Amino acid sequence: MKTKTILLAHGSSDPQWSNTFVELTRISLNKHVDACLAFMELSTPSIEDAVKQAKDEGYEKVVVLPLFLAKGRHLKKDVPAMLDEYKANYQIETELMAPIGEHPLLGEALSQIIDDLLIQG
Repeated sequence: MKTKTILLAHGSSDPQWSNTFVELTRISLNKHVDACLAFMELSTPSIEDAVKQAKDEGYEKVVVLPLFLAKGRHLKKDVPAMLDEYKANYQIETELMAPIGEHPLLGEALSQIIDDLLIQG
């Protein structure tokens, strides 16, 4: 099944905030041609835009990888409801992965960054 991965950030009305995620995901998106960055709200492209584009490009499924630290209301209720709607509207399979904050490598990276900053400080 041809699958597109959507790296999902929350979104903000502040373009500087959104640009942070563009920069953070640049290397990964250059390596993974079947992936894109989208935002849940307030920024573009929206998650709906990304799902629609995936369907238009012939993808049969989208997998959403949330660039969130934890699973709160948005990932428990809002995003699943959105994906159900897009599945019905665009006839495309959807899957929501766990947020990156639950991955053990993020904890290791965070520890290294904290150590680096505390040593410098």
